[in-house]
Amino acid sequence: MIDDICERRIIHEDRLAKARTLLPVQADIEGMSDLFKAMADPGRVQILMALNVQEMCVCDLAALLGVSESAASHQMRILRNMNLVKNRRDGQVLYYRLVDDHVMQLIGVAHDHVSEVVG
Repeated sequence: MIDDICERRIIHEDRLAKARTLLPVQADIEGMSDLFKAMADPGRVQILMALNVQEMCVCDLAALLGVSESAASHQMRILRNMNLVKNRRDGQVLYYRLVDDHVMQLIGVAHDHVSEVVG
């Protein structure tokens, strides 16, 4: 017997109907999935957590992660394209910051969940 499947195949139409009414539109589901993909990299999570404290440039973020500036810049491009971070130029330095508080709310909820499961 496999523990993750029913022993008897029954489709509960009432449950299906209720679940379908609660699902967002497909475009929103795809956007949410892409958001989680963008946050699925440990380095990007570290970047987001660091940017919650203060603005940082790519040089700082590369040093934080122990990677090349090119690698850090690539990660920033992904985060910027997913609308998780934005930047501002100060002379020759480009500083990054979080787009809004939702980013850390997502990370906070994820951290709480992992802490409960692990702890």
